[in-house]
Amino acid sequence: MRVIIVGAGPTGITLGAALARRRHRVVAFDRDPGPSSDGSWRRRGVMQFEQAHGFRQQVHDLLGAEWPEAWQVWRDLGAELVVAVPSVGGAPGALGVRSRRSTYERALRLAAAEVDGLTLATGRVDGLIEEAGQVIGVIVDGQPHHADLVIDAGGRLSRLAPPSQLGGDTGMAYVSRTFRRRRGAPPGPIVSPLAWSGQFHGYDGYVFPHEHGHISVVLIRPTADIGFGVLRHLDAFEAACRAIPALAEWTDPELTTPTSGVLAGGGLMNLYRPQSGRPGLVAVGDAVATTAPTAGRGLAMASMQIGALLGCLDAGADPSTIARPFGMWCDTWMRPWVEDHLAFDAESVRRWKGYDIDLAQPLTSAAIAAAAQADPSIGPLIAPFHAMAALPVSLADAEHLARAVYETGWCPPTADGPTRDELVALAARAHVRSPMAVAARPRHPGNRPRTPAAHQQ
Repeated sequence: MRVIIVGAGPTGITLGAALARRRHRVVAFDRDPGPSSDGSWRRRGVMQFEQAHGFRQQVHDLLGAEWPEAWQVWRDLGAELVVAVPSVGGAPGALGVRSRRSTYERALRLAAAEVDGLTLATGRVDGLIEEAGQVIGVIVDGQPHHADLVIDAGGRLSRLAPPSQLGGDTGMAYVSRTFRRRRGAPPGPIVSPLAWSGQFHGYDGYVFPHEHGHISVVLIRPTADIGFGVLRHLDAFEAACRAIPALAEWTDPELTTPTSGVLAGGGLMNLYRPQSGRPGLVAVGDAVATTAPTAGRGLAMASMQIGALLGCLDAGADPSTIARPFGMWCDTWMRPWVEDHLAFDAESVRRWKGYDIDLAQPLTSAAIAAAAQADPSIGPLIAPFHAMAALPVSLADAEHLARAVYETGWCPPTADGPTRDELVALAARAHVRSPMAVAARPRHPGNRPRTPAAHQQ
């Protein structure tokens, strides 16, 4: 079977390799040619390429099952497998992988070069070729390319995907910066196998350890809160890190060296798109389900989709109509995760604005999980959900326990650190006082600030 994949990001490359290993002929088109000869790589249109990432076990499990060579290359580049401590008589299981997104994508590119039947080509897909109501290929830079199946792995901004059926903007924005811990430096505080996280009055913070001592520090807040915009400035971001004890420990200049400037991220979306229904075309990955990075589910969901799509093909599904059974699977297994994000991301924005949990509404998954701090019996009930081995509906048995916790007046504790107003104020002071900010200010004769003409007396 001839397959064209639109998009050579992680979803497109991994799916392409798995199909080529099944002896299909696969070409994946992407505008990005990959790393340059000197090793540098700027992924055009991929905001998250240098941003913080946590890799759930689904990513590792898929590579282990479908493309173990890629997993080995990733490990050779430094990826660190995080395993669960086994129970008595049990075997350790993967919890996730510590790695930068850029390292992960480099590993896939390197491994793809060794896969017979898989070609990564540079080009812009301008449209589809249709004949008798069926998609039979694509137009790339004005040239036709034919295939028996076209797979849209173009991501959340795919031009081939139908309009979203569910979701929209999350109302969240963030800033991050990358660092590298010096060899032998002890790790900072951590609250889960893959990250440190803290909730504060008006914002949240995260630290993601990666491979070879690399880390990413993230501060996330409501998009509408323009006061946080000052954190885009290096001096302000550094002041914020110093003021939050956990971040101060992770970014201690005696132990840590910055490896980037401040990286801004916005336009975070939670979207679900059904299959288009066009024979010969199937969408996968973020082109189907896009979620904000607040739970680190994006690549796990893509990996689950790849496994399901391969399962449909292995079971003998007709490539021209495979979107129907695969779409039904996505409706069942992907849409609920987007719905879950819509609920708890909206709750986070409300919390940042000072609102309490609304007990008149169903509790979100985040609220149920937080209540486990007060009632440990909730923990085992939500463990499969946390591992994405069970859908959000599985939390029904835990909701009444969590509701009982909140009805006592208990609230999730905030982490040690400044409130929103305190953080914005100290960050603004740091920026105003910095030499760079002072040098950038316009000056007038007499060293007096210039008064706008509209306000001159």
